[in-house]
Amino acid sequence: MVLEAVMIVVDNSESSRNGDYTPTRFEAQCDAINILFQNVIQGNPESSVGLMSMGGKGPEVLATLTVDQGKILEGLHRTKKNIRGSAHLATGIQVAHLALKHRQNKSQRARIVVFVCSPIEDIESDLVKLAKKMKKANTSVDFVLFGDIDEENHKKLTAFNEIVKGSGQGSHLEVIPPSSKLLSDQLLATPILLGENAGQGGAGGGGSAAEEFEFGVDPSADPELALALRMSMEEEKARQERAARAEAEAAGQNTLETVKEENESTPLLGKDGEPSGNKKDDDKMDTS
Repeated sequence: MVLEAVMIVVDNSESSRNGDYTPTRFEAQCDAINILFQNVIQGNPESSVGLMSMGGKGPEVLATLTVDQGKILEGLHRTKKNIRGSAHLATGIQVAHLALKHRQNKSQRARIVVFVCSPIEDIESDLVKLAKKMKKANTSVDFVLFGDIDEENHKKLTAFNEIVKGSGQGSHLEVIPPSSKLLSDQLLATPILLGENAGQGGAGGGGSAAEEFEFGVDPSADPELALALRMSMEEEKARQERAARAEAEAAGQNTLETVKEENESTPLLGKDGEPSGNKKDDDKMDTS
């Protein structure tokens, strides 16, 4: 899978206390973030994930880019005690982008995933300007909109998404309404976790994911199976590539070993059973 550096932005505003998502909006985010972390790291062990919050008095980096899930869990635990205020979406994205600019591995694709469950106070024109900046910096931005799914929130995020996405891939907007399913389970069926193979069949899109999903499995019906199949395919592909490289190296080594030295093909014995080679040097030993 893609080598990437991902900054996850959690919404710890006062609205995240709401219990319309099991068990609360904030706890639902925590479960989804753990799934997202595992998806990124299992997809490519050299990828890294960071965490920050955008509620309270302002954005705060909770964990810099890491492959240690324990640091992500610790950051979520600390944020649980700091649920208050409103969300600062634009500032949060800017801070996340700044954190990604300082990533050690510049070959990692920069990506921001933002969970939004509260009213967006930023004006649309400012968000559009920010989207243009993210597009210019080649940074994809995914939104998971849940909780406060009103027309204004959806309009602002759609305007941002259309600019930052452009004609390329990545930068998805997923709208996940309350249901009997967990937020994390619904997120499994979206392009944010499944990539472009999920098509428009995610919780926030229309159409059938089974029509476009290459394994013929509807991720909305069985998201865990769909993700497992995708991961299995990636692992098998990596195994085949390693085997092909090993075979190529072995073939190169065999080619060197089969290079014949001078007179190597000359028989040891001649037609009369005598030693072959230069007869001028054939001095017989006198045994009498």
